[in-house]
Amino acid sequence: MAVTAEQVKELRDRTNAGIMDCKKVLVETDGNIDKAIELLRERGIAKAAKKAGRVAAEGLVEAYIHNGKYGALVEVNSETDFVANNEDFKNFVKDIAMHIAAVGPKYVRREEVPEAVVEAERETLRAQALNEGKPEAVVEKMVEGRLNKFFEEICLLDQKFVKDPDVTVGELLTNLIAKIGENIVIRRFARFERGEGIEKEETNFAEEVMKQVNG
Repeated sequence: MAVTAEQVKELRDRTNAGIMDCKKVLVETDGNIDKAIELLRERGIAKAAKKAGRVAAEGLVEAYIHNGKYGALVEVNSETDFVANNEDFKNFVKDIAMHIAAVGPKYVRREEVPEAVVEAERETLRAQALNEGKPEAVVEKMVEGRLNKFFEEICLLDQKFVKDPDVTVGELLTNLIAKIGENIVIRRFARFERGEGIEKEETNFAEEVMKQVNG
């Protein structure tokens, strides 16, 4: 069945679980809020969400470099040093650094995307839908759907995990929180690519060869 934004909001308000987690369990339970809450609890998602308000200031800074061509630096926080030394936590941080280097997100979460950027994208998507001849009645739903795709492209937590596309990075994080029992936060990251931002002189290889032959 189709899940409404109102149902997702209600479930999110009652559990603090993520938007995508709420939407998924509502689909699985045919929109039954109480069953959805129970399913979130069974999976540890609701429990993990409750920990999200707790301060996490310990953790690790991890780097990943791929063949000297591109790399990433990420800070992931935990509540205690004890968890920061946990192997599951360490492996998670390494995986996140690798994912960032490989996929290149721009933001950690949706809330960090500037409103001006979101509105500009929304207007572009609306114009595209109208140019496709879609009726006004369905344009807004199409825009919101495509906007979700936009967030999936640029926001780390919304992206499909590069080593397992069946889960998002956000779901991977939630599962780790539920397993470890502490709040864990991907705080910030930076990605670097060799030569990025440098204007390079474009040369035509065939022309260069001919110049040498004729020279």
